[in-house]
Amino acid sequence: MLETIDMNQVIAIALDAGKAVMEIYEKDFDVEYKEDKSPLTEADKKAHEIITEGLQKISPLPILSEEGKNIPYEERKNWERYWCVDPIDGTKEFIKKNGEFTVNVALIENGEPVAGVVFAPALGELYWAQRGEGAFKACVRGSGFRVPKEEDIQALPMKENRKGAKGLRIVASKSHLNDETKKFIESLQNTEPVTRNPELLSRGSSLKLVMVAEGSADIYPRLAPTMEWDTAAADAIVRESGKMVYQYHTASSMQHPTSLIPVVYNKENLLNPWFIVQERKEQR
Repeated sequence: MLETIDMNQVIAIALDAGKAVMEIYEKDFDVEYKEDKSPLTEADKKAHEIITEGLQKISPLPILSEEGKNIPYEERKNWERYWCVDPIDGTKEFIKKNGEFTVNVALIENGEPVAGVVFAPALGELYWAQRGEGAFKACVRGSGFRVPKEEDIQALPMKENRKGAKGLRIVASKSHLNDETKKFIESLQNTEPVTRNPELLSRGSSLKLVMVAEGSADIYPRLAPTMEWDTAAADAIVRESGKMVYQYHTASSMQHPTSLIPVVYNKENLLNPWFIVQERKEQR
C-alpha cells in the first residue's frame, strides 16, 4: 500500500491547506472553544475540509482527524491503514500569530506512522518522510506554495546530535513547560556523561519533534498530554531520520534504557502516553 502513495500528492494537499490557512491568518478571525476548552478557528475547519477532500481523491483509506475524531473504536480497531490528520497543530500559536503552527498529515500502518508531512506555512518550512525513502526538509515561500524542486530539498538529519560537554540541546513546549518537564530537564544536568550544560530551546506545535529529526535539537521530553494526531506526521519524520519517539516510562534514563517502546497509534484511547524524542537506541 505504501508504495502506491505518491508523496508529492500528499505534500500538495498540505500546501493547499497551508495556503488557505495563511489567508485567514493574515486577517482578523474569530475563535471558538470546544467542550474541552481548546480553541478552534475558521482556519482549522478550512484546513480539515481541504485535507480530507484531497486525501479522498488520492486514496480510499479512512481518515482520522482532530476535527473529525468521533469514530468508534469498534470501527477503528479494524483499520490496518488510515490517514491521521491534524489540520492545525498549535492553534494557540496560530491565535498568537507567532507563526509556530503546522499542518500535519500522516499515514498509519498497523499502529506505526509510515509517512508524514509537516508544513509550517507562516515559516515556510516543509518536512516529509516515507518509510524506506528517508526524511527531508525544504523551504517553501510565498503565497503560491509549490511542491519543492529536487535542488531545494535537504535530507534529514542536517546536523549531528550533540553529546558530552558541548551541552545537550533540549527543546520544550512554549505552552506546556510543566513541573514534570522542568524536573526531567534538571535531572539531565546531573547525568554523566550526557551533559552538564544543557541548552533549553522552545518552539510551538509539532515543530519540536522535527527539530530533533533535523538535528537542531537533541531531545524533546513531552511529559504532558498530547493526542495521536498531534504527533503522527512528525513521528514518521523522526523515525525516518534515524531517531525515535519513545514512551517516557521506558526511556526516562538515556544512559541505561531497558525495554524501549515506541509510541503506537490507533489505540482505543487516542491520548498519547508521555514520550521522549531522542536518538534511536539499541535494545539491551
